[in-house]
Amino acid sequence: MKMKAAQAMVECLKAENIKVVYGYPGAAICPFYDALMDAGNDITHVLVRHEANGGHAANGFARISGRPAVCIATSGPGATNLITAIATAYADSIPIVCITGQVNTDQIGSDVFQEADITGAAEPFVKHSYLLKDPAELPRVFKEAFYIAGTGRPGPVLIDVPMDVQKAEIDFEYPETADIRSYKPTTKGNYLQIKRVLTALKEAERPLICIGGGIFASHARKEINELAHIMQIPVITTMMGISAFSDDDPLFYGMLGMHGVKSANTAVRECDVLFLVGARVGDRAVRTPLALEKTTKILHIDIDPAEIGKNIGADYPLVGDAKSVLSQMLEMAEPMEHREWLERLDSYKRLRSFDPAKSGTVNPREFMEKLSGAMPDNTVVVADVGQNQIWTATGYHIKEGGRFLTSGGMGTMGYSVPAAIGAKMADPSRPVMAICGDGAFQMEFMELATAVQHGVNVKIVVMSNNRLGMVRELQTNGYNGRETAVFLDGSPDLIKLADAYGIPAVRVTDEASMNEAIKLLSETDGLFLAEVRVDENAATL
Repeated sequence: MKMKAAQAMVECLKAENIKVVYGYPGAAICPFYDALMDAGNDITHVLVRHEANGGHAANGFARISGRPAVCIATSGPGATNLITAIATAYADSIPIVCITGQVNTDQIGSDVFQEADITGAAEPFVKHSYLLKDPAELPRVFKEAFYIAGTGRPGPVLIDVPMDVQKAEIDFEYPETADIRSYKPTTKGNYLQIKRVLTALKEAERPLICIGGGIFASHARKEINELAHIMQIPVITTMMGISAFSDDDPLFYGMLGMHGVKSANTAVRECDVLFLVGARVGDRAVRTPLALEKTTKILHIDIDPAEIGKNIGADYPLVGDAKSVLSQMLEMAEPMEHREWLERLDSYKRLRSFDPAKSGTVNPREFMEKLSGAMPDNTVVVADVGQNQIWTATGYHIKEGGRFLTSGGMGTMGYSVPAAIGAKMADPSRPVMAICGDGAFQMEFMELATAVQHGVNVKIVVMSNNRLGMVRELQTNGYNGRETAVFLDGSPDLIKLADAYGIPAVRVTDEASMNEAIKLLSETDGLFLAEVRVDENAATL
């Protein structure tokens, strides 16, 4: 069928069952936007207020839908603005397809208006990229892009399309499959190696399962829960693995790492077999991997062979998709008991107590605990980066059916609100709440307009202390209290700001206003914002 390439781009998205795209138009992507108008109700375009936030919204959508999502930008500064979102998705293995406009093919390399080598600039942060110069290749390129983004270890794929290519006429036929000779990801684990891993777990006296974000990429939450319960093995998570297990599950001992909880970190030090599932063991999770290697037998499942042994040596490496491998393990798993080991770990669980807050503020951990107790079980919580992230990760109790999202690998401030918009659009039936600091919020509050325009009813909690809190804490602890460039004086009144967007808002300054705000956050159907005042010297630990 003959059609303009721009129209073919729309047909490719339809063939991939893409219902929502996030973007910001410009001259070099106008032919595609013009064709997108004719998609009608088949594809909803969401106009973000900054290109990076289009990428973050697609990120949130992909994580909740479990499928690749799409963002769009124009050439030059539009495309370069998207790089932070691409890097964020790459660091956390999130499948997004980024479509950018480019100047005409005969102008590439001549420094014309709004030209940028986006495929070159984004190269370190993409799973793959295409500069599409031949219009006839468009159907194949789009099919491959979605296939690469969503299979193996997921990640972002960039398609850069010159304006004259978008205007060209092509014979369009969308391929049914993608066959890439150099890309054959392994999914099924080696049977003998799986048996060795299972035997090591059976023989262990103090086994421990550590879950990372890969468990969500492989849709293997059910399988890892079943295996842990059959074999009665305690479970901890990295930050990216939070919500793989319910916080109230008796086998769950929390998040490990430099900002983790005592029960999880002690479990890592005292276990004799550590079973890593979809976790890359970054520096914030295990500070001394070499020491751990000497005392502990390491079993490691990952779809990406490059991650196994990269940060910590593995006695039993196992390349494969976690869902497939765990399913094979479940066929051979036998009921076990580790009563003494579990009782020992139970003794490390801290009874929660909260220090009284300074006048005009509330204790952030107490707020998180009360908030999690009031929100529905299936709430999606999207934490930003900074102190708010740690308070949420360690203080908000994720229940069965809930989900925790954050920027883990890249640590991108300004992630939570656009990602929450994407998450809510992926599943409108679930409550979605963004939690951020007042520093991060000022990198993203323009997306309140996006939420209002498109009727996306997210809840927003801003932990406000007029500081870049995490940096302030680092300066206090590591630089003799020499605080510099962390004061947010001049920030807007957030209640008035919310009112300017027509969003109801409350300020939390004491226990009474905290209880009222939590009630409103849990019961309000529409957009809602709560500013929570915390001590400017509040710490994460």
